[in-house]
Amino acid sequence: MSHSHHHHHHHTPASVEEQRSDRYRATIKVTLIGSVIDLLLGVAKIVVGYLAHSAALIADGIHSLSDLGTDAIVLYAAKHSHVEADDEHPYGHGRIETVATVALGVALIAVAVGISYDAIDRLFHPEALWVPGMWALVVAAISIVAKEAIYHYTMHMAKKYRSNMLKANAWHSRSDAISSIIVVIGVAGAMAGLNYLDAVAAVGVALMVAKIGWDLAWHSLRELIDTGLEPERVEEIRKSILGVDGVKTLHILRTRLMGGEALVDVHIQVDPQLSVSEGHQISETVRHSLIKEYDEVSDVMVHIDPEDDEVHAPNAGLPLREKLLDQLNTAWAGIDESSQIDDITLHYLEGKIDVELLLPLAVIAHDPARGEELTRRFDQIADSLSEIGQIKLRYH
Repeated sequence: MSHSHHHHHHHTPASVEEQRSDRYRATIKVTLIGSVIDLLLGVAKIVVGYLAHSAALIADGIHSLSDLGTDAIVLYAAKHSHVEADDEHPYGHGRIETVATVALGVALIAVAVGISYDAIDRLFHPEALWVPGMWALVVAAISIVAKEAIYHYTMHMAKKYRSNMLKANAWHSRSDAISSIIVVIGVAGAMAGLNYLDAVAAVGVALMVAKIGWDLAWHSLRELIDTGLEPERVEEIRKSILGVDGVKTLHILRTRLMGGEALVDVHIQVDPQLSVSEGHQISETVRHSLIKEYDEVSDVMVHIDPEDDEVHAPNAGLPLREKLLDQLNTAWAGIDESSQIDDITLHYLEGKIDVELLLPLAVIAHDPARGEELTRRFDQIADSLSEIGQIKLRYH
């Protein structure tokens, strides 16, 4: 599946798109270099471990191949979570990465159990213990150097692109280097006459493989259950939103992670008298400022509220304009001037609808007393209809 044509979504500024594809290419490059080295090391360790009789080195070889497995997942996930959103996956494919990581974690735990079982079995039958040869030491030493180098390289890229996936991969490389150190100790000890050290080292390495598996699976499971950002970060985001001109307060601020990116949902409260377009302008400003200010935030959904509706939803069930005007037209049919109403503005606040009527000034120009009479009559109508708060008259 080669997606050469990038869909430029109207909601993602080009810079975000470019960042994504840079990040994607870097992930692929780092991971490919790592996987070639893992493949070579893994095969070398297993072959030399077998020929030079070192159970620990074989376990370490499996450890390297487990890295190859994580590399494969990283490549697959980078490719697929990088594919833009489509009709079936409107939020993109970031979760594929997460599910694949859980699967890999489970597989690694299973392999670790197998290695440990075999090594412990040998410990109970000392005559079956292997005495490793010199080559096992050499290969383990090469492995330490190679994997530590990959760790530093991958970590550098992970920090640059804020990729949790690459960060995890860097730690695999380092853990492989650490397990090779355990192998060196085990092999050297066994060669020096402590026959059982090699098998003990094999169990040590297996435990490391299991630990990797557990961490991978656990971390990704948490992401599947929509774990939010750290509280401190959410607090910073809250302050940024409140700093936007026109935002009075905010309630309901939610965040969640998807792949390496964060999604934010927020309800902000604005002055109820604003026009729709000003409310929208404020919400767009909130959205853009968060995306610009916080690297990990890739999208923000802003909900505009004229009042705090978190505690109760007082306006639920109030009629919309058309239905309401049917009632009002009937109610004020007896007032002659009602035929001259130019504009009607509705405010849905505190469980009532405030109605603002715009009338020509001519209606009261010659007869101020008529103005008071009109106000009184419209007030009576307001009192008689339970949904109406007040009816205000404005003249122009």
